Amino acid sequence: MIRTLAIKKNHEIVKDVFISDLVNGDYLWYWIDFNQPTEGEIDFLREPLHFHPLAIEDCIFTLQRPKLDYYEDYTFFVTQGLNPGTVVREEVDFFLSEHYVVSFHHQASQEINEVWSRLNQSANLKKWDPSHVLYNVIDKMVDNYFPPVYQIEDKLNELDENSGGKTMEILLEDLFDTRDDLLKLRHTITPMRDLIYRILNSQRITYIHGKKEYFSDIHDHLLKLAEMIESSRELTTDIRDSYISINSHQTNHVMKVLTVITTVFMPLTFIVGLYGMNFHNMPELTWKYGYFGTLIIMLLIALGMSWWFYRKGWFK
Repeated sequence: MIRTLAIKKNHEIVKDVFISDLVNGDYLWYWIDFNQPTEGEIDFLREPLHFHPLAIEDCIFTLQRPKLDYYEDYTFFVTQGLNPGTVVREEVDFFLSEHYVVSFHHQASQEINEVWSRLNQSANLKKWDPSHVLYNVIDKMVDNYFPPVYQIEDKLNELDENSGGKTMEILLEDLFDTRDDLLKLRHTITPMRDLIYRILNSQRITYIHGKKEYFSDIHDHLLKLAEMIESSRELTTDIRDSYISINSHQTNHVMKVLTVITTVFMPLTFIVGLYGMNFHNMPELTWKYGYFGTLIIMLLIALGMSWWFYRKGWFK
C-alpha cells in the first residue's frame, strides 16, 4: 500500500496525490509512505522517483545494518525499530531531501503510523519538514527500545533473587535466553547510535542543521541504552558465575559426604571380607562370642572414624 500527502506553499495538507503529480507538482514538500508494498508498487521507486538501484536493492533485501548513503540530491537511511512487545528487528528505510521524504517498510510500522497521524492532526504545519518527519520517526523508534531493556533488567533481578525457587538448570536456561535478547538489542542499538552520530557530524545533510539538538537528544538516549545493555550483560555474567560457583560448591559437598561414607565403610568391608574367606584354620570362627565381638569392633571403628571426621569439619 502506498499513501501520500503533500504540503502546499500556503501550508495546507493535500492527501492521496499521485506520485507522478507529486514529483512534477509545485509543493513545499511531500511524504510518500510505502507500507508493505507489492512488487508493482516497488517499481515506483525506479520510475518516476528515479532512486539509485543500490538504494532500491537495500530496500528490497531487509535487515540491512543501520546506515546512511549519500546520493546526488538525496540521502538514503536504513533504520531499525523493534516489534512491540518483542525484540524482533523491523527495518524502515528513508529517502530524504529538502523537498521530500519517502519511507519504505515491509511490516506495518507503529512509529510511521503515529507520526503520520500527528502530522495530519497538527495545527502548526510550519514546523514540519522532511527532516522533522525523520526525527519524529527515529525518536519513536528509540523510545520503543526502552521497554524491552527495562523488562530485561526486571527479569535479571528476579533471576538474581530466585524468589520462585527454580532449579539451577531452569535458571541457567532463562539466563542464557536473556543474554540472547540482550545481544539482539545490542545489534540494533549500537548501529543506530553510530547512525545518529554520523547524522550529527555530517556536513552534507545541510537541511537538518537546524534540528541537530533534536538528533543530539536521540543520541543521548541511545548512549544511555547502550550503557544499560552493557550493564545488564555484565550482570548476566556475574549471575552465571555465581550459579556455577554455587553448583560447584554443592557438587563438592556431595562428593565430600560420599567420600566420608565410603571411607567409613572401607575398614568394615575389610573385616567382612576377611572373615568371609573359606579357611578352616581361623581361630575366631570357633570363638563363642566372635560374631558379636566383630560387630562391636566394626561399630566402634565406624563411630570413631565419624567422630574424627566431625572434628576435622568434614560434615560442615
